[in-house]
Amino acid sequence: MTAQGGLVVPASRRALLVDGSSVLVRPLGPWDRPAIERLHRELPPHDRRQRFGAADRRAPDRVADTAVGPGSIAVGAFRGERLVGVAYARRGFASPDPEIAVAVAHREQARGIASLLLEHLVSAARTAGARRLTAEVLADNHDMLRVVADAGLPVTRRAEGDVLHLVLDLPTVGGPDGAGERYLDAMFDREERAAAASLRPALAPRSVAVIGAGRRPGSVGRALLRRIVESDFHGPVYVVHPHAAAVAGLPTCRSVADLPADVDLAVLAVPGPFVPGLVRECGERGVRAVLVVSAGVDGSPGGKLAAVVEEFGLRLVGPNCLGLVDTDPAVSLQASFGPEVVAGSVGLAVQSGGVAIALAAELGRLGLGVSTLVSTGEAADVNGDDLLLWWARDGRTRAAVLYVESLRRPRRFARLARRLSRRIPVLTVRSGSSAAGARAAVSHSAGAVTPRVVRDALFAQAGVTAVDELGELPGLLALLCDQPLPAGRRAAVLGNAGGLGVLAADACARSGLTVGELASATRDALARVLPAGAATANPVDTTATVEPGAFAAALQVLLADDEVDAVVVVGVATALADPLAEIVRGDTKPVVVVRPGQPERVDRMSDAAGHPVAVFAEAGAAARAIAAAAGRARWLRRPADPAPVPSGVDREAALAIVTRALAELPAGGWLAPQDGAALLGAAGVPVVATEVVTTVEEAVRRRREHGVPLALKADVADVLHKSRAGAVRTGVDGTARIEQVFAEYRDRFGSALRGVVVQPMAAPGTELLLGATADPLCGPLLTYGLGGTGTDVLDDRAHCLVPATEQDLDDLVDGLRAAPRLYAGEHGARVRAAARDAAARLAWLAAVLPEVAEAEVNPLVVGAGDPVAVDVRVRVAPAPFDDPYLRHLPA
Repeated sequence: MTAQGGLVVPASRRALLVDGSSVLVRPLGPWDRPAIERLHRELPPHDRRQRFGAADRRAPDRVADTAVGPGSIAVGAFRGERLVGVAYARRGFASPDPEIAVAVAHREQARGIASLLLEHLVSAARTAGARRLTAEVLADNHDMLRVVADAGLPVTRRAEGDVLHLVLDLPTVGGPDGAGERYLDAMFDREERAAAASLRPALAPRSVAVIGAGRRPGSVGRALLRRIVESDFHGPVYVVHPHAAAVAGLPTCRSVADLPADVDLAVLAVPGPFVPGLVRECGERGVRAVLVVSAGVDGSPGGKLAAVVEEFGLRLVGPNCLGLVDTDPAVSLQASFGPEVVAGSVGLAVQSGGVAIALAAELGRLGLGVSTLVSTGEAADVNGDDLLLWWARDGRTRAAVLYVESLRRPRRFARLARRLSRRIPVLTVRSGSSAAGARAAVSHSAGAVTPRVVRDALFAQAGVTAVDELGELPGLLALLCDQPLPAGRRAAVLGNAGGLGVLAADACARSGLTVGELASATRDALARVLPAGAATANPVDTTATVEPGAFAAALQVLLADDEVDAVVVVGVATALADPLAEIVRGDTKPVVVVRPGQPERVDRMSDAAGHPVAVFAEAGAAARAIAAAAGRARWLRRPADPAPVPSGVDREAALAIVTRALAELPAGGWLAPQDGAALLGAAGVPVVATEVVTTVEEAVRRRREHGVPLALKADVADVLHKSRAGAVRTGVDGTARIEQVFAEYRDRFGSALRGVVVQPMAAPGTELLLGATADPLCGPLLTYGLGGTGTDVLDDRAHCLVPATEQDLDDLVDGLRAAPRLYAGEHGARVRAAARDAAARLAWLAAVLPEVAEAEVNPLVVGAGDPVAVDVRVRVAPAPFDDPYLRHLPA
């Protein structure tokens, strides 16, 4: 990020256009004045007349002066060294709202450059705190009016002759009216189109060239070539070899320069040091995408390979990867040196080649197959985010699996995943779950924010189904792809072996499913179809002598029960019959089968009607699959609207406190106790009266004013956990006792004692902890738990990311293990209401003031009267300028 004219401008980034090509977007300065002038001078008369903004009738040199002059910010789109689009904003003397203008070279129009540049201006203006942008557009400039309309921003128009005066509101992401969400949705719609177009040469190429397929049959390049040919790829395949006339029976080109000019994808399997040069040759020849399986290549930003990819606008898969597969019959490409992949409907994006092979093999064995497989390797360019965008539009993928070891832009990933999860299941495997990665922090809230806590909160809110073991994915996919989702977590267990049924019921309970009592009508119906001696309670034991027809009838009885959401069927074949032979799964409720002793961890069978059913070797895996499916169903039912702004908040007052603090502490730091209390008060959190005094006389005076005993806390730099440091005295009453506490603090802390915090004693009650911690990548994270001095011992906390929906906040306060007892009775209802309100206010504060690095209330006391925050601590820091949602390719 760079600063111009009081606004912050995003740094230079490459971004995609709707035709799949890319441009470099970077800030413009006075040194770019000749390029801006040239762009405007070369506009044809019609374009110049319709020039967006108030400067449309000015001479090109005056427009250039305005764009990079004082008080303006400007961003430009470049193809190579040539400026092809410019947008700028300037603050006028009469209005604090920046006025914007955009111009795009005539030959580059209708590719999305104007929309992209407008997004950058919006990001810069929002970062600077602007509430709106203004513009003037000729009424017949339909193209630019469409750009503004498609931006997704609320727009007000006022006509004056042939000019329209526009006001573009800049809503807050997560704001109460959903306008910020609509803006981001419109932006991500454009990114979906752009990403699909840019990835098509890599994932669905019309032609492929293989570079590095040598004469030796055992080489990686030769294996890649063989797999491509054997997969019956539908386009021409070219081989580049400097010496051989033919490789594997295919004629060769001696160099990249000898390739036809329309090759979409080049596959490189050459020693690492040769890769950047060969990629450059591909770019010069017009190749549009490269797959680099080679290891030993520096794919990092700023490296040779990255520079070449950026220069020619290529899409790059790899380096150091297994390859890619697209089983679309219209493509039929297996550019991988792994085993052949079975065609199907599951999309895979994994960093590890070994994981890709294992998953693809299992999906093939189960008959689910793969739609697209991309081994991203070092993911120098194409990564999991790109595949989320691709699967959203490919029309073939029914479920998606991502296995990535790190997320570069977690908030962007979360939004992409949430969009796709509304359409198809998105699954992942948790990796790097060790708490050893927890960052050092001092507040209880921040100390609880381990990498796994943040990641799990992100997955949960994005609708990503996460499992702990790779082996759980195939069975879960078999359930999600084949059957309806359960409406809830109520499970019935049906088996022909009593002991196995009990074990299955226990597994369901461990997975959070309810194995409740069956209705009397259901038990009567079961008794009518099952043999004498059968147990019709839940779990249902049909006895080992049950006939397949009776067993199937019992399953239908359970599926017809409105109090049952899913059925776990445990079937063991006997010498008499196989109880599973005639079962038919439900059309509205899922059924999973457990067949103990089968060699495979999960398999897939056809029921009597030919429908696929997942079969597990052990009940725990089956129960976890149903629980995960129930979790997805619940997530799909969640309202996506952001939580409304709480009543009584004062953004201006809160901003003034933070601004003043950062003026005194440019690098950031902990607020003084009274300032922290005032900031939380501006968010509407009820805070006990808090003052800092330096003399006994002042404390005695406060005791008389409050009329109740005092809590006296030592105000000492770097001492935040005051109870632990012996810096808290409660119930202090009388002048002598106040003098004694002051003396104790002076003896203990000496010159480090800055003063004494004076608060009236709060009435006793339930103590809660609420905190917000700004994660540098994922954004603010709310933490809620039991408070007071025992918070670390109890270790019962729940988390959610900001911005939060109403449901997110409900899940937060209901997410404690102690919640059922904590919220019992009339007092418990008051505790929940107080926690929910305080959580909403902290979420609002964290969303509107990213400078709040940590904020914690511990405890919030809920007693007989109004709830009150007794101890507040807040740390502020300069807010990062990076817009987590701005469209750009990996830097």
